[in-house]
Amino acid sequence: MSVITISINGAARQLPDSTSVATLLDELALSGKRIALERNGEIVSRSRFGAQQLTDGDRLEIVVAVGGG
Repeated sequence: MSVITISINGAARQLPDSTSVATLLDELALSGKRIALERNGEIVSRSRFGAQQLTDGDRLEIVVAVGGG
């Protein structure tokens, strides 16, 4: 199995080569949460999470919305 290295909020992480954004979010326990995700400087819409494959060297920024009161 081939491995890729990506950056998530500035931290390096290794993943299997065929990882999608949706799979990564499952691993990070962020599925179903209100998040904004940017890949290499471009926003990835929620509807594309399953289809968007990660590639070696990708830079992700993930922001989780927090409710307050």
